[in-house]
Amino acid sequence: MIKVLVVEDSPVVREFLVHILGADPGIQVIGTANDGEQALEAVARKRPDVITMDIHMPKLDGLEATRRIMETHPTPIVIVSGSTDPREVATTFRAMEAGAVAVLRRPAGIGHPDHEATARDLVQTVKLMSEVKVIRRWPKAGRQPEVSRPAEARRAQVEGKVKVIAIGASTGGPPVLQTILAALPGDFPVPVLIVQHMAAGFTQGFVQWLAQTSSLPVHLATHDETIRPGHVYVAPDEFQMRVERSGKIVLTKDEPENGLRPSVSYLLRSVAEVYGRDAVAGLLTGMGRDGAEELKRLKEKGAVTFAQDKDSSVVHGMPGEAIKLDAATLVLPPEKIAATLAGLANGRKK
Repeated sequence: MIKVLVVEDSPVVREFLVHILGADPGIQVIGTANDGEQALEAVARKRPDVITMDIHMPKLDGLEATRRIMETHPTPIVIVSGSTDPREVATTFRAMEAGAVAVLRRPAGIGHPDHEATARDLVQTVKLMSEVKVIRRWPKAGRQPEVSRPAEARRAQVEGKVKVIAIGASTGGPPVLQTILAALPGDFPVPVLIVQHMAAGFTQGFVQWLAQTSSLPVHLATHDETIRPGHVYVAPDEFQMRVERSGKIVLTKDEPENGLRPSVSYLLRSVAEVYGRDAVAGLLTGMGRDGAEELKRLKEKGAVTFAQDKDSSVVHGMPGEAIKLDAATLVLPPEKIAATLAGLANGRKK
């Protein structure tokens, strides 16, 4: 039985969330809190397995509550937001910097066509996040621990000239992507293509949040646009993204792959076909195996490939699958990925 604490200042929404979660036989709602201060007290007293957290609350908002919980009683926190305004959503992602593991849109009301699907997403996310045993806040400063890496972290030879970088991420990915992009220099000479698995409605805000700390222009990718050096392109909601030999991005409504649209596999397959050994590609923290087989295909074509290491991953599904397949040339913690990308993009050996 998964013990859940629901933190939400609206009585109506709070009872709605309790109703959805409590209807599942594998979940027990052990308490509720009206604001961040009540949440801190309830976490210390009840020790939930998962917390659903609202952001906009009186006294102590969800962002500060998340920070304090992760400092005192680290617990998987799922942000449940009722807003899809990009500016407000960008603020919501700051809670992921503080240690929250997922961001979801509040389920649609009973009677709404999307009610069942969005309610199911909430229940499934809470269940999956309960399996995340250790949640780490991303270190912003200080000495980084030495990470022992398996044999896959061999010397990487740049066989071609790096023309594109493609990155896939899922659960826990946003703060890692932020760390990587913030560390890339403003004169970075190569375009970066990103697929981040995310609940619909949050991607535009995610892009704005990334842009706040990146020296590179960060865009929500658009159909038929020309890929430019030193720009970052994020796949939009509900579209598959691929590259073409013309140097343009193509967005399609092709079927989901691995149950996902956008899918990392879809992007990486096109990168392998168009760029081959002139690409660098990697998988970051996330559940499942999306992109692992395609990363191996890229490696076989001579591309440099990387996977996030287990110690720094919230969930080591996607990168772990790549490592099992011997698809990763390098296995790295995020703070070393940016330096590696900069070196590879400038033609240096790592």
